[in-house]
Amino acid sequence: MFLIGCAIIFQIFRIQVVQGSYWKDQAKAQSLQYRNIEAVRGNIFAEDGSLLATSLPSYEIRLDLAAASTSNPDFNEKVDSLAFELSKLFKDKSEEGYRRDLLRAKTAKDRYYLLQRRVTFRQLKKLKTFPILKRGQYKGGLIVIQKNRRAKPFKVLAARTIGYEIEGVPAVGIEAGFSQYLKGVGGKQLMQKIAGGIWMPLNDENEIDPEDGSDVITSIDINVQDVAEHALLTQLARQNADHGCVVLMEVETGDIKAIANLSRMSDGTYNEQYNYAIGESTEPGSTFKLASLMAALEDGYIKLSDSIDTEGGKKQFYDRVMKDSHEGGYGKLTIKEAFALSSNVAISKIISENYGENPQKFIDKIKQFKLNEKLNLSIPGEGNPKIKNPGDKKDWSGVTLPWMSIGYESRLTPLQILTFYNAVANDGKMVKPRFVKQVVKRNNVIKEYDTEVIEKSIASSKTIKEVKKALEMVVEKGTASNLKNANYKIAGKTGTAQIANDKYGYKYEQKISYQASFVGYFPAENPKYSCIVVVNAPSNAVYYGNLVAGPIFKEIADKVFSTKLEIHKQLNTENLIADKPPISKNGSQKDLKTLFKKLNVKNEIKSPDAEWVRTTTMPEKVIVNESKVVESLVPNVIGMGLKDAVYLLENNGLVVRVIGRGEIKRQSITPGQKIAKGNVITLELI
Repeated sequence: MFLIGCAIIFQIFRIQVVQGSYWKDQAKAQSLQYRNIEAVRGNIFAEDGSLLATSLPSYEIRLDLAAASTSNPDFNEKVDSLAFELSKLFKDKSEEGYRRDLLRAKTAKDRYYLLQRRVTFRQLKKLKTFPILKRGQYKGGLIVIQKNRRAKPFKVLAARTIGYEIEGVPAVGIEAGFSQYLKGVGGKQLMQKIAGGIWMPLNDENEIDPEDGSDVITSIDINVQDVAEHALLTQLARQNADHGCVVLMEVETGDIKAIANLSRMSDGTYNEQYNYAIGESTEPGSTFKLASLMAALEDGYIKLSDSIDTEGGKKQFYDRVMKDSHEGGYGKLTIKEAFALSSNVAISKIISENYGENPQKFIDKIKQFKLNEKLNLSIPGEGNPKIKNPGDKKDWSGVTLPWMSIGYESRLTPLQILTFYNAVANDGKMVKPRFVKQVVKRNNVIKEYDTEVIEKSIASSKTIKEVKKALEMVVEKGTASNLKNANYKIAGKTGTAQIANDKYGYKYEQKISYQASFVGYFPAENPKYSCIVVVNAPSNAVYYGNLVAGPIFKEIADKVFSTKLEIHKQLNTENLIADKPPISKNGSQKDLKTLFKKLNVKNEIKSPDAEWVRTTTMPEKVIVNESKVVESLVPNVIGMGLKDAVYLLENNGLVVRVIGRGEIKRQSITPGQKIAKGNVITLELI
C-alpha cells in the first residue's frame, strides 16, 4: 500500500510539474474555440420594394457574475438600484425578485446567468446605462448575444411562397431556393466552454465579422397579391371548401405576380399551410381539353367548324359510359361549340376516333406541349406530372385514351397547367414561371434572372390562332359566360373534375369530392396576364368551375385591369380637345399649367405670378384669373378639387370635414369671414 501511495504521489507530481504546461495547453485548446456567428439573413422584397421577409434582431442578455463579483467590489451596494431598473424596464418580476435572483447567482458565481431573452435594441440601449452593467463585460459582467428572428410584415400574404428555413425542418419557398444568397457569410468569435457545456463569448469584439446576406427582389405585386388572397379566402369560406390556390402570371415574362394557397384548419379558419399551386399534382379535368383540341388540330384531323354528334350526352367505351354534364346532351354541334360547352362526349369521340389505333401519337403531341415535364422551378417542392404511356400495359387500358382526353388518368399541378395556357396566350412561346427577378447587395445587382424560354413554339401559329378563338367562345357563349363583361375580354376554360377517394376510387359516388377550376388570360385580344384558380372539395352543393373558381378569377382580373395602365389602349392626346376645351377646376396655377401643356389645352393666363387661380372655359380656350387668398380670411374653395382645398384650409388653421366626392360645390363658412383657428368647415362635393 505504501508503494502504491508513493507511485500515485509521483504520478501527480509528474503530471502537475513535469507535464504541467502540456496538459494546460490541451485544456485550453479544449475549452477555447473560435465559434461561428450567424450572419444577418438578407431581405425578400416585392417588385415595388415592399418588404415581404426580413430579419429582426433581438438580444439575449446574460451576466458573468464571477467577473462582476471580483471586479466590482460594491456589487452589493448597487444591486438594489440594478434590480429596480430591471423591474421597471421588463415588468416581468418585482424589484425584490430581481434582487434575490441576482444575489443567488452571484453567490453561485454563475458565469452565464440568463437575465432576459428577446430584448429589443431600444431596451438594450437603456440596459447599458444601468448600474453595474454600464461597466461592460469585464467589469460589469454584461454579455450580449444577438439573435435574428425572421418576420413577414404582411403575415399570411404569399407566406408559403416566401417560405422559411428553420433548422431541423425541410426548407421551402424562396427562402429555400435562394438561401445561398440570403444566408450571407458567418463570422468567428472566441468563446470559452464553461460548466454545462455552454460556450461563452470572451469579449465583445468579433475576430471575423459576419457578412450580411444579399436581398432578393421577387416578381410579386403586393396589391394584386392582397386581392388574390382575399378573393380566394372569401370563396373558400362561402363554399366551405377544403383548400384552394390562385396564381397570376405575366404572359410575356412568366413573372408570378400573385400566388395564394389556403387550407381549411380544424377550427374552420383558413391559412397558408401548403403550396398547392406548385406541389399538388391532381387530375386536371376539363382544363386538359385544350391540349386534346390542340393535338387534333395540329395533326389536321379536325377543323373548329366541323360538326360532331354528342349522341344524347352519353357514349359507351368498353365497360364504361362517358357522360356530359348537360342531361340529354347537346345534339349536333360544331367542334368549337362543343369545346365552349365542355362536352365530354364530343372531345372523347374526337380523340378516340382519330388516335384509337395509334394512341402513342396522341401522347407524343401531349409531350410536344411539355405537359409531361417538370418546370424545374427556382423554388423547391414541385409536384411530378403524370402522363400515361401506351407501352405500359399495367397502367394503360381501353378506356385510358378517352378518359385522358377530358382530363382524367393524368396528373398535373396548377402551375404546370397555367404555364401551358400562358404559352397559348403568348402565341405559342412557353416561358418558365419566374419568382425572383434580381439578387441585390448594398444596392448593387449581383444576379439578374432573365425570362427563360422552355419552348419557342409548342404548336403552329395556325393552331394557336384557332384555339384562341375557341377559348374566347367559352366566355362569350360557353360554360364561363358568367365572366363576360363589357370592359375587356377574357379567354379561358372551366374545369370540374371528380377527385376519387384513394380507398374507394370512383365506385362509390358518396366518397367522391370535386375540384373546380378556371384557367385563362386577359385581355383576350392582346393577352397581358394569365391566371389559374383551383378550389378543392367545395361542400355546399356547388362545384362547377364557372361558379366556384370563376368569380375569383374575375375579381382578380377586374383589379388588374383597373390598375394596370399598360393594358389599356393608348390615348391620342393630340386631338383630345378637337371640339372644345375641357372643363377645368380652380386651384394651383402651377399644376394647371403642367396639365394644359401635357394635354395641349389652349389657355390664356391673366395673372402669371398668381399662386391660386380660378378658371373659365370658353368655346376655344380656358381663361385663367387670379383667386386672391388673404391671410386670416376664409378662402373661396368652391370649384376646387379636394386636395387643393384641404391644403389651403388646414394651413389656415381650420378643421376640414368632407361630404361626397368630385368637385366642391358648397362650403359651410362663407368666403371672406375671419378665421377662428380650430373651427370646423364642411365641404360638400358633387
